[in-house]
Amino acid sequence: MAPSIQIIKLTESAVPFIRELSLRVWPQTYAAIITAKQIDYMMNMIYSEDSLRNQIVNLGHQFITAYEGSEPMGFASYSPKVGDESTCRLHKIYVMPEAQGKGVGKLMVDFILAEMDTMGADKLELNVNRHNPARSFYERLGFSVVLEEDIDIGNGYFMNDYVMRRKR
Repeated sequence: MAPSIQIIKLTESAVPFIRELSLRVWPQTYAAIITAKQIDYMMNMIYSEDSLRNQIVNLGHQFITAYEGSEPMGFASYSPKVGDESTCRLHKIYVMPEAQGKGVGKLMVDFILAEMDTMGADKLELNVNRHNPARSFYERLGFSVVLEEDIDIGNGYFMNDYVMRRKR
């Protein structure tokens, strides 16, 4: 991992930037897994500026980005799990295609694990699509599958996920 990679916490003012990054990485991440129509639906539902603002302001999601120099390498978001404050939820973690393999994802997860101290959490939990090859990345970081779930997100679409968890 390059020592010049830095993690920066983002605020509500970064919503357009987060949206821009999501448009650069999210559709191509899922192009081989879900339909283009579902991608468009989910981009609107999860990554519209209004949705991102709601995640930060009302749901308490903390967004971070990884930079190498002035280049954004990826982003993530996390928060305490609703109803279980011993668990931190990793809501999103995406690394730009050109930055994959440089340790950026691990660096962001390590940052979140360190942040868990201030939250009083000792477990980190995430959902990953059952067909997403990122599952092996999470397993290398010590996550394991604890259950499968199918989440109805409306419009006839489902997220078919594994829930993965690891101890700090």
